[in-house]
Amino acid sequence: MVIRRRASRRRRSTSPRLSSSDAWAQAPGLDAAHGNELDGGVAPTMNTGASEKSLQTVSAQPQEGETISEEVLRPNTLDSFVGQPRLKEQLRLFLEAARKCHVPPDHILLAGPPGLGKTTLAMIVAHELDVPIRVTSGPAIQHAGDLASILSSLEEGEVLFIDEIHRLPRAAEELLYIAMEDFRVDVVVGKGPGASSIPLTLPRFTAIGATTREGMLPAPLRARFGFTANLDYYPPEELQKVIQRSAKVLGVKIVPSAAKELSLRSRGTPRIANRLLRRVRDWGVVHNLPEITLSAVRSALDLYQVDKEGLNRLDLSVLDALINSFHGGPVGLNNLAAMVGEEAETIETVCEPYLVREHFIMRTPQGRVATKKAWKHMGKVPPATLDID
Repeated sequence: MVIRRRASRRRRSTSPRLSSSDAWAQAPGLDAAHGNELDGGVAPTMNTGASEKSLQTVSAQPQEGETISEEVLRPNTLDSFVGQPRLKEQLRLFLEAARKCHVPPDHILLAGPPGLGKTTLAMIVAHELDVPIRVTSGPAIQHAGDLASILSSLEEGEVLFIDEIHRLPRAAEELLYIAMEDFRVDVVVGKGPGASSIPLTLPRFTAIGATTREGMLPAPLRARFGFTANLDYYPPEELQKVIQRSAKVLGVKIVPSAAKELSLRSRGTPRIANRLLRRVRDWGVVHNLPEITLSAVRSALDLYQVDKEGLNRLDLSVLDALINSFHGGPVGLNNLAAMVGEEAETIETVCEPYLVREHFIMRTPQGRVATKKAWKHMGKVPPATLDID
């Protein structure tokens, strides 16, 4: 999907509103550095704490005369989105009900591991509703004023997408869940004992939050989402469809056996599948191949150190250290990380989730232990006393 800026006509809310420019002018706690373009006023200086790009209104539709970047492989409709069949049906029903009722849909929380399509689904929601989408992220919002300036410039029915929503500052979280439920923000006017709060009415909007750690969201914020979508890893047959679709977008000819091999090495994640497809395409371009074959996939991924189970160099280093240096474990995380030469957090957050999910290692109270599958994968004979499959 191509993300483009989209100019849209400003629509006024039918409910009475405090003039945004007046409110910001009166509020010393939310100064011009935290402003945005407001109703009836002059745009203050753009906030320097958040990226300007993160505050743009974007559209899924390319503008006239622009070409589609080969890096943008996202589908823009639910019908073209591959995988997650149950979630797609739930979302289709959810959006169709909102369209028939002529109201913006409830707020949506997209939860799941990285690379499964949370951002793509947010773009699809805006496309299906035919409304603009405002894109930002939790780390880009450093103060409550950053979020308030975005909220105050939203239009009726607009979608606000917040990636990594679990990384919002606490003050911004409290501001957001009040805005999501009551569609207002409180502007503080004055200082000290004479300070007062003036409510600023917001138009009805739909907030979409994406998170890889749903448990880190505070309960009051999580409760404001009317629909929670949990994305699962993709089976190989669905990943093969993703690869074949992406190959068509990139103009790459790939045989079914090669697409299947790529799907088996993509760790159940479309983002990884698309990345590996582009590297295999590079191999084909350099070697002047008319199409991507099974042997080309194997040769290219051997060069990039991605084995038949999808394990990369770091994964194999962890298994090698666990088996050859610690005799299969148990071993503590810090000792394992020191042997590999990586930070403990990298091992825990990057390697372990996939290794544990695919039963290569197990976490025990005593430490990490290699399974029989890990021993066999590394070409070693597991100890006779090992009873962990």
